[in-house]
Amino acid sequence: MTVAAAPAIPDAPRTVRPERTRADKVYRMVATAGGLMTLVVLFMIGLFLFLRSASTFRQYGLSFFTTTVWNPAGGQAGVAALLYGTVEIAVIALVLAVPIALLAALFLTEYASPRARGPLTTVVDLLAAIPSLIYGIWGFFVLQPHVMNLSEWLTSHFGFIPIFSTTGPYFGLSPFLAGTLVGLMLLPTATSVMREVFAQTPPGEKEAALALGGSRWRMIKTVVIPFGRGGIVGGSMLALGRAMGESISVALVFGSSFAISIHMLQTGGTTIGANIVNRFGDASPADGSLQALLASGLVLFIVTLIVNVLASLIVRRSRSGQGVEI
Repeated sequence: MTVAAAPAIPDAPRTVRPERTRADKVYRMVATAGGLMTLVVLFMIGLFLFLRSASTFRQYGLSFFTTTVWNPAGGQAGVAALLYGTVEIAVIALVLAVPIALLAALFLTEYASPRARGPLTTVVDLLAAIPSLIYGIWGFFVLQPHVMNLSEWLTSHFGFIPIFSTTGPYFGLSPFLAGTLVGLMLLPTATSVMREVFAQTPPGEKEAALALGGSRWRMIKTVVIPFGRGGIVGGSMLALGRAMGESISVALVFGSSFAISIHMLQTGGTTIGANIVNRFGDASPADGSLQALLASGLVLFIVTLIVNVLASLIVRRSRSGQGVEI
């Protein structure tokens, strides 16, 4: 009796399709809806600002980006001085905040004892939750006198450098004061982001670096910092985005003059956010001042969006863990 041979099954790749549970499907739908809602809200904000400020761009054209005068009722308005002040404050804040945030994050993850690490981390996270208004009031009454003394000292000893020179004896309400205050506000946020990334460094690679005879600093330099490069860039760019959009605290400690000056220690200057805070209450659609403020808000919105996109590209190219070699 002969048994018929079974038909040969072709040797072809098979696609495995795991079935998702109901909870997975619900979570996937909620997460997708949340992501789409974020994009919709972002688009609606940009559309609202564009429609309300279209008349301003039609009236001024490209001169809106090159004019330093702000007088919409008189037919003159531009964001050149505002953009300069916004970028100046952001750069000063980053220069002061990022190195300290990096050192603080390394201390919390590599040097602090386990008993002290928890309370210190909680304090840093709580500092990030303090409202901007509180920072602004503290900066005006407490920080300003100390910054004025430091500004006077810098002018006396390093006045030959243009950014430290002044044309007058006044140091209050200066870009340096506003940048210092914003830097203190950015410090907890940048520290938290960097600390979270540094804490994910594989312990095996750190132990291997120490086993090969490296010191703790050598291990941090060759393992922890390269692994957390994406977190350093991401925390810095996140801080930059917040620094450019800060308004309430800057309005309290910054001037309101529309001028472009490299003298960061003397009184003068303003930002887009501070200008909107100071003038929005008196703005009127009749004279075009409200539309001009919304146009400046659209410029800030676009600049911040560009910064976030560039940050995403930079972080994608510097993934945490890339380039780690022992």
